[in-house]
Amino acid sequence: MDQQTGKYLIAAGIVILVIGILVYFFHDYFRWFGRLPGDIRIIRSNYRFYFPVVTMIVISLLLTLIVNIIRRF
Repeated sequence: MDQQTGKYLIAAGIVILVIGILVYFFHDYFRWFGRLPGDIRIIRSNYRFYFPVVTMIVISLLLTLIVNIIRRF
């Protein structure tokens, strides 16, 4: 590991902290997240299965966009 790796780890930690603070204080605004059309949800009397397909695709697209923007600079 070198100094550059340390900078990346600090930046990732700050990003995770900011996301955590946003979710903690503004959780009412994120109710739609994880309940998008296309997410698979099966709820029975004693069984629950949840697979957020569309939510994972949206997260993947956003992260890809962010990483590509950062790499250009």
